[in-house]
Amino acid sequence: MHNVEAILEPDLPICDPHHHLWDYPTSRYMIEELNADAGSGHRIESTVFVECNSFYRADGPRGLAPVGETEVVNGVAAMSASGRFGEMRACAGIVGFADLSLGTDVAPVLEAHIRAGGDRFRGVRHAGAWDASEAVRNAHTNPPHGLYGSAAFREGYARLADHGLSFEAWQFHPQLPEVTDLARAFPETALVLDHVGGPLGIGPYEGRRAEVFAVWKADLAELAKSPNVVVKLGGLGMAICGFGFHKRETPASSEDLAQAWRPYIETCIELFGPERCMFESNFPVDQVSCDYRTLWNALKRLAAGASAGEKALLFRDVARRTYRLT
Repeated sequence: MHNVEAILEPDLPICDPHHHLWDYPTSRYMIEELNADAGSGHRIESTVFVECNSFYRADGPRGLAPVGETEVVNGVAAMSASGRFGEMRACAGIVGFADLSLGTDVAPVLEAHIRAGGDRFRGVRHAGAWDASEAVRNAHTNPPHGLYGSAAFREGYARLADHGLSFEAWQFHPQLPEVTDLARAFPETALVLDHVGGPLGIGPYEGRRAEVFAVWKADLAELAKSPNVVVKLGGLGMAICGFGFHKRETPASSEDLAQAWRPYIETCIELFGPERCMFESNFPVDQVSCDYRTLWNALKRLAAGASAGEKALLFRDVARRTYRLT
């Protein structure tokens, strides 16, 4: 049972640039659940779907299997665009998965995604989140160590710019230098850093928050020097970040969340500027720590000192620009 808080700044327009959709036997998050969350009081105008290894094709070439996810999500977007589910436009932008380690052979996969996503397909996420500790669960794509630096991956990455697509980076904080190297090697490709760069707080990183923060901040400062990089402010509700909100008997309030997350959010805004930062929900993954209503209240608290123009950038305009939403 989550807290039911009054909505802060209910008229502030929001584009939620990071959520998932899936339908598993034990977990469902589709347009009905998304609309229930988005309709809980905040002014969510549009959203961006990010791949999550769901609805892959069961038949055909393995490399094209992820296109099934884009097909399904584009259908959800069309349902939302009909207006039947309200004014919000769900999945106005789509970020899919393509195995970039296919090298130049990934081009037909990218083209298939673009066809399947119509005018909504915007980018690719190939997660590289990896850690040597068994206590840290690696990314859902089971990436090898050093994925972003491999020659085959970079051959595939080079094809993104050919198709006008961005890249979505998801890795853990010790891998931030790999992302910086990638951003510098391909300055023509827009790179979106997910979840403030993935600071870990479990396994060998538990109880070392100050030390981890110092390393994370220094590496993030280097990455911020690349003008082709923008960062998503969120994802800190994941259990791997180590805040432990998912273990509490009493749900965390937006004040609790904002206090814990403030150093990370403020550092990102300081390093990248509001013009290269966007708040995200990462739902339903972050639902382990709070509900959608409370999460956006927390993010609004973290932007309390921002000007109206800065809030517009952080909550809507950077996301709309990054994903070319109309």
